Amino acid sequence: MSATNAPFGLRPAFHPSGLDRAQALANGIATGYSSNILKGQPVLYNSSAGTIAAVTTTGAWSGAFAGVEWTDATGRRRVSNYWPANTSGTSIVAYFYNDQNIVYEIQTDATITQASIGNEYNFTAANLANGSTTTGLSQCTLGVSTAVGNTGQGQMRVVDIGPYVDNAWGDAYVVVRVVNSQSQFFGSVTAFA
Repeated sequence: MSATNAPFGLRPAFHPSGLDRAQALANGIATGYSSNILKGQPVLYNSSAGTIAAVTTTGAWSGAFAGVEWTDATGRRRVSNYWPANTSGTSIVAYFYNDQNIVYEIQTDATITQASIGNEYNFTAANLANGSTTTGLSQCTLGVSTAVGNTGQGQMRVVDIGPYVDNAWGDAYVVVRVVNSQSQFFGSVTAFA
């Protein structure tokens, strides 16, 4: 797996309390929102609308998108892994993980070593909005070249490696465990979008 480039975005691995439930935010995405939001894609709160939006650059983020349900223009209730861009609807419920203590798994975009534990990184800018509208899964990755070390402020901190038989430090695309180090609600960056 870590020798194959097969990103899946942010996937909750565990929470110290044992509870890693997604929040259900009523009217959580603006009808007609112009970008896809894919499962596993980092999201943030948009303070001007009280909704969530996809993260598009470096900086604070709230959590990982988990899915959405809404009523379409024909009155049919829809449930999806992702929000299709420019979709109109009502009663939109967005599901996303937003607890800063959740430990996520994410694939790196290049090789990384065990010495990266404790260091902070940003998401790979080119992959933030990429993903499959067939599966609804994000292809967001940890940008190895975005390392800010253990003294700078990155979007996420590496805390471990994913415990899989075919996943090892030094492989081409390592699945690592990370925590949010630039939460919108805690830490040094607290601004809204």
